[in-house]
Amino acid sequence: MSVELTPVERPSNAAVAPRARRPGARDPAAAYRRIAWLLIALVLVPSGLLIAIGTILLVRGTPDWNLILGLLVLLFCGLLATGTTLVWVFIAKETGLSQLQTDFVSKVSHELKTPLTSIRLFVETLKLKRAQSPEQVDECLDLLARETDRLSQRIDQLLEWGRMEGGRRVYDLRAEDIGAVVREAVDHFAPLQLQGDATVNMQVPDDLPRVAMDRPALVMAILNLLSNAYKYGGSPRVIDVEVEAVDDRKAVEIRVRDNGDGIPRHEHKRIFQKFYRRDDRLSRKQEGSGLGLSIVAHVVRGHRGDVRVESEPGHGATFSIELPSVENS
Repeated sequence: MSVELTPVERPSNAAVAPRARRPGARDPAAAYRRIAWLLIALVLVPSGLLIAIGTILLVRGTPDWNLILGLLVLLFCGLLATGTTLVWVFIAKETGLSQLQTDFVSKVSHELKTPLTSIRLFVETLKLKRAQSPEQVDECLDLLARETDRLSQRIDQLLEWGRMEGGRRVYDLRAEDIGAVVREAVDHFAPLQLQGDATVNMQVPDDLPRVAMDRPALVMAILNLLSNAYKYGGSPRVIDVEVEAVDDRKAVEIRVRDNGDGIPRHEHKRIFQKFYRRDDRLSRKQEGSGLGLSIVAHVVRGHRGDVRVESEPGHGATFSIELPSVENS
């Protein structure tokens, strides 16, 4: 791997930004509460009004039975159609969620089993003394360390996503040097290249404004973008990482660009949904649980930022993270 780095400043004692801000995590029960209110608004309220109108017509004046019967028939048909639609929506959502969860469990089981199998293989190799030379022993130990790190990263990602989904993830925002954070993410990315056939080019100016961030969370988000670019990159893989001050230094934009096959426009929003992976031959050949980009979106929301993708089929993909700076705040 060859990495071209532009020098960045080391962070000094950072000023403390507002901390312990809980992001707007999605409550799983919120969808059911919204549907309950929808039932009240579309079913109970109109039916109550129509029943009241029918009662008034019966009590006051000479009732027009045809009018009352017509209103009741319309009310019944409306309630039947509304109830059928809502039940269908319920079933469709539950079926889709159940399928996603089943696929997720299968993918995660495969991802955890793969490094475990490798670890067991290398342990048995060392135990049975099949590695006879010191060089072979060192190679087995290196592979064991790599597979252990790989397994640990998978577990950490699952635990982090669980905290985010449960609303328990609190971001400790402190003003830091964004360039140093990007370089740290690239340093963490280097051991993840199993084949070592990627070129990472970095462009980081020296005079970037500072950003209020939870450093470990932001490093993980950038690392997920780098891993995604590596998985779906071209041959040979080339990954460009650029950092730039935008909007008169009121924000900082981080761009990760790959040279892969690109992403169709209709999937630009869906790829940030949890469990979602592109249903093509390329994605099925690549490992992944469908959580990487979902975690990126959650982390960026927790930093009051924005994440987007620009891509066309055959022209690679560019993922951009825009974060507000503390220079003008």
